[in-house]
Amino acid sequence: MKFKVTENENISTVFLNGEIDMDIADNVREIIFPLIDAGKEVHLNLKDVQYMDSSGISVLVESNQRAKEKNTKVELKEVSQPVEKVLAMARKFL
Repeated sequence: MKFKVTENENISTVFLNGEIDMDIADNVREIIFPLIDAGKEVHLNLKDVQYMDSSGISVLVESNQRAKEKNTKVELKEVSQPVEKVLAMARKFL
């Protein structure tokens, strides 16, 4: 997985690509959580993510919860079709 972070005022956009699975979920947390802790609004651009498993969904849920605790937010942007399918399936069980 590769990533790039851009800053625009108080918004940090994290561009992720590749796969978000159990092997790299902690790496993704290490990218996102410090931004949230700094009070940034975080936009996750997922257009180049080809695969996400339940570990990736956990990262999204944990990021959203952490953002609420810090009075900021996390938004998903340009979600790829494979990730949208996983998220749609997860929504059925939540």
